[in-house]
Amino acid sequence: MTSAAESAATPAVWIYDTTLRDGAQREGLSLSIEDKLRIAHKLDDLGIPFIEGGWPGANPKDVQFFWQLKEEPLQQAEVVAFCSTRRPGKQAATDPMLQAILAAGTRWVTLFGKSWDLHVADSLQTTLDENLAMIGDTIAFLREQGRRVIYDAEHWFDGYKANPDYALQTLASALNAGAEWLVLCDTNGGTLPHEVGQIVQAVRQWLDRQPHPLPQPPRLGIHTHNDADMATANALAAVLEGAAMVQGTMNGYGERCGNANLCAVIPNLQLKLDRPCLAPAQLQSLTETSRLVSELVNLAPDEHAPFVGLSAFAHKGGIHVSAVEKNPKTYEHIVPAAIGNCRRIVVSDQSGLSNIVAKARSFGIELHKQDVASRQLLNRLKELENKGYQFEAAEASFELLMREVLGQRPRFFALRGFQVHCDNLPSEADWKTRSLATVKLQINEQEILEAAEGSGPVSALDKALRKALANFYPAIAEFQLSDYKVRILDGRAGTDAKTRVLIESSNGQQRWTTLGVSDNIIEASYQAVAEGLEYGLMLQKDPLTSCTIGVG
Repeated sequence: MTSAAESAATPAVWIYDTTLRDGAQREGLSLSIEDKLRIAHKLDDLGIPFIEGGWPGANPKDVQFFWQLKEEPLQQAEVVAFCSTRRPGKQAATDPMLQAILAAGTRWVTLFGKSWDLHVADSLQTTLDENLAMIGDTIAFLREQGRRVIYDAEHWFDGYKANPDYALQTLASALNAGAEWLVLCDTNGGTLPHEVGQIVQAVRQWLDRQPHPLPQPPRLGIHTHNDADMATANALAAVLEGAAMVQGTMNGYGERCGNANLCAVIPNLQLKLDRPCLAPAQLQSLTETSRLVSELVNLAPDEHAPFVGLSAFAHKGGIHVSAVEKNPKTYEHIVPAAIGNCRRIVVSDQSGLSNIVAKARSFGIELHKQDVASRQLLNRLKELENKGYQFEAAEASFELLMREVLGQRPRFFALRGFQVHCDNLPSEADWKTRSLATVKLQINEQEILEAAEGSGPVSALDKALRKALANFYPAIAEFQLSDYKVRILDGRAGTDAKTRVLIESSNGQQRWTTLGVSDNIIEASYQAVAEGLEYGLMLQKDPLTSCTIGVG
């Protein structure tokens, strides 16, 4: 494997994604191992060179993620382990924390250390000299173990403003120990763009005068937080003064107010500043990646987000629509397709066919804008989206929809009805709820009635469906429900709210996601479960069906 970090096609700015660690520190955001793996692979497809996976040893989930990733390796990105410097008064070689980092087996490690004398005294409660030793000793140890090191200078801008001489000494310690990147962090997120530009310029000039132990001179990076709503602007300001790496997260997720939003940073760098980060074809999947990540973290996408939001290129009537139809440049600052978004004429629905054609091609289906089926599919898609469907994270459901419109959808079974009954029964320790589901299906001209119990209504429904189908389709036994997510679409309706259910299924070799939408959560769950089984059966019939993610 040739990693993006070693590719001959060197980007002007290296993108470092920390969604899986820094982004996951957002309040209310939680990622399973499966979520992290799917996001990592999607970022890899996008062309992100560095993907930070987490802090091995900080929690069992991160340890498992790095081990699992060895079984499902990325194709081009470098996965990076993250950790801090050794503890005060210890030696890096004997620090158990660093042993966990080495066990993760990554070629790159990102190490953060203190830049601000205030933090050294109040947080670490050690001396300034010991902090310098902690930085140098830890990096030197990692280098001796064959690791390449990115050094994140935490609280850099606050530290530099308070004590520039000492802040530069911390960088010198990292530099002399063999760090290949020096990343300046606006950890508190309160620095303004003009300050970032001035300080990065000063550091770049200082760095040009320093000797270094590596064949190639170390490079500068930037890591900004959004507490003053300046994270993206600060990242761009740093690049203009010589930073060659930007660290950030998808959709700007992160602690407090978030991090630099890579969905804005990347297109601004590539399309506005002519600083290539990704291949043009990969850039076109930015919007899709943004929306997939939002679904996997179970947060509603920001429809008004710049570049990737649903409304980013929406036009609603009057002068705007008239002008855009004559020349899109009148009200669009970039071509939407460049980042995988599309123009929306809200009142007339006069857009979107190019997206349909492109998505059909990814499924191995050849469509043209002039085809009647393309327009029918677009209309059906818009109708379903208006009801709350969103197919970015459920491509299996979208492929089934596309094949239905084209008359290519296989019919393995037809629902004739189902019932779900829940009982709250006393047990030895407490009350226990059990569910009973009954389904009636038509399969090959036969009507099949089956019932099954489960710990909950969805479990019971899934088991009843499988019992009804197993004699006709033995492959059903291989299918596993691996994830289940529910999102409330209109919270103001209370318990009558419409819900969207996402279900991820697996056959041990591939994974696929289906969805259902209804104001009845059981009905929405049935739609997602049934389509998951149907899509799995279609995979058995045609293993090359395209919208799955390999796991084996």
